[in-house]
Formats: sequence, C-alpha cells, structure tokens
Amino acid sequence: MDPSRDNPILRFTTFFWGLGTFLIFAILFAAIWVFTKADSATLEDAASKPRYETRKKIEAAQAANLPPEGLEKAILKVSADLVASKPVAVEKAEQLVPGSPTALKMASAPKVDTSAIDAPTADADAPIDPAVMETGKAQFLVCAACHGQNGEGGPIAPPLAGAEWVTGPISNLILIQLRGLQGAITVKGVEYNMPGGMAPMAYQTDDQIAGVLTYIRNSFGNKASAVKPDQVKALRGEVGKPQITAAELIQP
Repeated sequence: MDPSRDNPILRFTTFFWGLGTFLIFAILFAAIWVFTKADSATLEDAASKPRYETRKKIEAAQAANLPPEGLEKAILKVSADLVASKPVAVEKAEQLVPGSPTALKMASAPKVDTSAIDAPTADADAPIDPAVMETGKAQFLVCAACHGQNGEGGPIAPPLAGAEWVTGPISNLILIQLRGLQGAITVKGVEYNMPGGMAPMAYQTDDQIAGVLTYIRNSFGNKASAVKPDQVKALRGEVGKPQITAAELIQP
C-alpha cells in the first residue's frame, strides 16, 4: 500500500485545494451575476424599444395634425352627411339586393332563349387555343377550392371530371357562372346540395368566363367545344337574377 495515502498533511492539503477551487468558482459566478443583474433587458426588450419610440412619434404627429376638437367636428359632419344621404340607383346588376323589388322583377322575367348558344357549330371539334386554356387555368384557381385541383370534386361541390353537365349544353355553364346555383344537382349519379349554393362569378369578364369554361370542358379527361366570349355576352342580361336551379337548366 502506498504510505502517502495515509499521510495526514497530504490529505489536509488536498482538502484545502478542493475548497479553494470551489471558492474560485463561487466568486466567478457571483461576479457574473452582479454584472448581469444590472441590465435585465431581454432581446425582446431591446427589439421593442425602437417600436415604442416610433409609436410615440406617430401619436405625437397625429395629435398635432388631428386634435380631438377637429376629430369631433369631423365625426359630426360625416354623421350629418350620412343621415342626409339618399340611395342611388345601382350601376351593376350584380349589386342588386336579393329579395328587393328589382331583383324580384328580374326573377319574373321571361326565360332567356339559349338555342343559338347551344346550337351545334362547324368548329365544334376545332383545336383549342392554348392562350384560352391558360386564361382558364388561371381562373380555375378559384373554382378548385371547392371542385378540387383536378376537378375531382369535394364533400359539398360536385366533380367536374367526367361530369355530364360540364360537357353538356354551353348555356348551362354560362348561366351557372353568371347567376350562381342553388339547390340540389345530380352529377354522375350522386346528388350534391352545397349549403348556400354556388356564388355567381359575374365579376369575371366575358373572356375570363369563356376561358375557364373552355378549360374545364377540355381538362380532367373532358373533351368538348370551346366557349366563346360572345356566347357569354349574350347572357349578361341574366346577371342579378336569383341563383339558378338545376330544374331551370337544360338536362344534359
């Protein structure tokens, strides 16, 4: 056995070395704590400081340019103008309020003649213009939210791929696009009834509507004649009427 292991002086020295090392670490820790305690600001506090300064400047500028008295006068004037205002005639049919006298009058109008639109044409099998397909593809991004990116349909909206309504009479699609659709519709043997119905897309131009309808009639495995902007224009008078129902359409 090593006799130094039982040396009291060696043990005593080792003990004090360990105690000294502990005290050194304690002093370093205390020094770090003292110096960091003086500034308790976090990175978030430092980042928010410029924002608060900017906010004070904005509030000061607003107070200088729009004092409370001026704001109160402006509110009174605007309120008086609103009370004295009178309704004006709508400029666009899609602005009609559902159930209003004008909307009810339009709903009772004679059914539009779509025979010229749905008549077979000599160019029914003509190649589709790629530019028209690109326009339709861009417009279809809105439709895809309910009908699916690939026209596969969803829980509430029917599929467009292989749908008899898509490749059927053109006037059906145009009327749905301009007036929207309400109530049940059977597609590929399955009944769909979207809550609230499909909203009209009359805000689109004639070219955009013709493009998107041409796109769905020639995508997802579908093949049919293109839709012309003139065909859409011929049915613009339907805008503003109530949402159409499947019973009012030509059965495919």
